Amino acid sequence: MNVFLLGIALGEAAGCAIDAPVRLASAESDTLIVAADKPITEADKPIIMGRIVTLLLGPTTRWYGPHVRFVELINRATRQRYQVMMESDDRHFLVEIPAGDYELSRAQISEGPFMSLADLHETFTVLPERITYVGTWRFGVDIPKYGPKVLVSIIEDDEARRDAEHRVLAQYPQWADHSSITALPDPVVAESRLYEVASYPRIPPYFRRHWW
Repeated sequence: MNVFLLGIALGEAAGCAIDAPVRLASAESDTLIVAADKPITEADKPIIMGRIVTLLLGPTTRWYGPHVRFVELINRATRQRYQVMMESDDRHFLVEIPAGDYELSRAQISEGPFMSLADLHETFTVLPERITYVGTWRFGVDIPKYGPKVLVSIIEDDEARRDAEHRVLAQYPQWADHSSITALPDPVVAESRLYEVASYPRIPPYFRRHWW
């Protein structure tokens, strides 16, 4: 199985991905919403690349499987927030992002009409003019129950990294002179409580699960 189908992903995401960053107001800072595979436009801004996989930790009778709707990254110096839209249970991401120290701060999990948030605190560093491979982020979601949790584990796959680099350079030859590094978020294993957020707008209140 190919581990970085960037070209295919761009085609598949055309109907739902955001083509340009959208700035939202936030109490702490602005939030930039970016697609997981938005085309790279600047040759001097660092790139981060990785993969997010969502798994259900046990049997369920629910019709809907979980997937990561978005992950939020925060620049620890500027407090700028980046919301990387995934909308998938298995998807690669390639994002332009300024150099600096970052924190994987939140993830939103969708299960059909249900959505929940997890607060996270994994940190990593993005160096100037580099391609930074941040690994495969695996989100293991509890089966539906009171007080569910999500287990996050981050792994490095050398073969996946090499294939990803090859595909990035084939797509963006202007990056051929830039070196790449691996910077897995720390800690590589973490557990967090899932807190339910409002259902999709067209879902009536009686169809929601109780609030945790």
